[in-house]
Amino acid sequence: MAAIAIRGAEFSDLPYFYEICLKTGGAGNDASSLFYDPYIIGQYYAAPYLFFERDLCFVAEMDGVPQGYVAGASDTSAFNRWLESEWLPPLRRRYQNYAHEKIKTDVEKNSVALFYKKLDPAGEAERSFYKTYPAHLHIDLLPSLQGKGQGKALIKTLFAALVQKNVHGVHLGVSRTNAGAIAFYRKMGFASLKEEKWGLVMGAYI
Repeated sequence: MAAIAIRGAEFSDLPYFYEICLKTGGAGNDASSLFYDPYIIGQYYAAPYLFFERDLCFVAEMDGVPQGYVAGASDTSAFNRWLESEWLPPLRRRYQNYAHEKIKTDVEKNSVALFYKKLDPAGEAERSFYKTYPAHLHIDLLPSLQGKGQGKALIKTLFAALVQKNVHGVHLGVSRTNAGAIAFYRKMGFASLKEEKWGLVMGAYI
C-alpha cells in the first residue's frame, strides 16, 4: 500500500512544483502538449510562492515523491508588489524576445502575457476585496492522488497555517470549465464572489 504524507514544502521541491503545475494546467488536465517551454505556467502559478512565503506551501507526496501541492500567500497585495519588484522583471526581460515560432498555442501566448500584466491594485473595489479576502491559494494534484482525500487535507493544512497568521479570508480563481474543482471548492466552504472572462473568483472565511 502506497504511503501518502503531507509536509511543509522545501526549496528542493521546486522541480516538482513546475511539473505538477504543468501536468494539471489544462483546467485540471495535463497541459504538456500546449507549451513549447514547459516552465512558463509554473513561473507564474507555482514557483514564486516557494520564494515569497514558503511556510504557506505544502506538499502531498506518495512514497516520498511529491505529487500534489497547495501554495498560498497571506497578503495578496504584498505578494503582487513583490512579484512586480522581484519576480517578474527578470521574466519580462527573458521573454521579451520570445520568438513567435516558439509560441505553441494560445494558452502559451496568454501565459507569457501574464508576465507583463500589472498586478498592484489601484482601485477601491480591489482594495476592499483584498481587505476582506487578503489571502489566496493555488492547489494542484496529479491523478495519482486525486480521490484520496489529499486535496481536502492540503486545504485544511493551509487554512490552519493562515489562522496562525491571523488571516481569515482567502480567495482563489478557477476555470468555469473545471466543474470538478468548483464542486470541490464549494465542499471546502468556498462561495462564488464574482465572474471573470476566464472563470470564477471564489472566497472563504476560515
